[in-house]
Amino acid sequence: MLSLGDSIAAEIIKQLREDEVEQIFFEIASLGKVSEEMIEQVSQEFYDISLASRYISYGDVEHARELLEKALGSEKANYIINNLTASLRVRPFDFARKANPVHLINYIQDENPQTIALILAHLDSEQAAKIISELEPEKQAEVAYRMAVMDSTSPRIIKKVEHVLEKQLSAVVSRDYTSTGGVKSVVEILNRVDRATEKKIIEELEDREADLAEQVKKLMFVFEDIIQLDDRYVQIILREVDTHDLAMALKGATDNLYRKIEHNISKRAADNLKEEIEFLGPVRIRDVEETQQKIVSIIRVLEDQGQIIISRGEDSQLIV
Repeated sequence: MLSLGDSIAAEIIKQLREDEVEQIFFEIASLGKVSEEMIEQVSQEFYDISLASRYISYGDVEHARELLEKALGSEKANYIINNLTASLRVRPFDFARKANPVHLINYIQDENPQTIALILAHLDSEQAAKIISELEPEKQAEVAYRMAVMDSTSPRIIKKVEHVLEKQLSAVVSRDYTSTGGVKSVVEILNRVDRATEKKIIEELEDREADLAEQVKKLMFVFEDIIQLDDRYVQIILREVDTHDLAMALKGATDNLYRKIEHNISKRAADNLKEEIEFLGPVRIRDVEETQQKIVSIIRVLEDQGQIIISRGEDSQLIV
């Protein structure tokens, strides 16, 4: 990460889990001085492992093994190969991810909510969004709830559910416990359904478990998503946001988002914002995140009032 430079490293960090980021920064803090020779050695090893991973994904395990044995020795090569092959195994319901959502709806819409939740948790979020949008209204929230509270499912149950679809679509059986579902899965799906479906599910979740619904709502639209909004909507949002809060929120934002904001305010306002950011100095990440969430809450209120539109799904029902 250190050898890649700040901008590239920052983009990679965005793709990692919080615990992974903590581990990496702990290691960075513990590194001390690193020689050019060590950087070159680690970079070459990373390249070799990446190349081996590609070979394995194409089914050429022996070629990958030869490459790593030559570069790293037999013992380390075998260790890496075993880890790579384990991580690249076919995921449960792989056959379903390749199927047309319309066909899947026909097969699963009459199943119980727990079964539907298990299947959707293994699908791509866009595919799952199309399916949940077609379910009966009373079933939508129940399925979303069961996905949100889902943790891990035994291979026996996954195998049984896969078998139900096997006759029509074929099946792949998992041998290991698989972490599925969770609040993040629900959010990824709800971000792609139409607004009416989203509101219905959220309202049902609020009635059933308010804390869970709040977790989902907090993740529905993140601060960085402002960059995807139309400029006219950004301008409406900025009129509702205090300059100090905006400065605090931008302390943790990307350069692209900063430019998006700067593009939608006057030069004088941009100068004031820059001065406010510099005046703040070092700030706690928690304070930045809280301020960003405060602005996100303003955005959701503006959307509910119809003053702005946040694109969802294919937006085929928009009236312009």
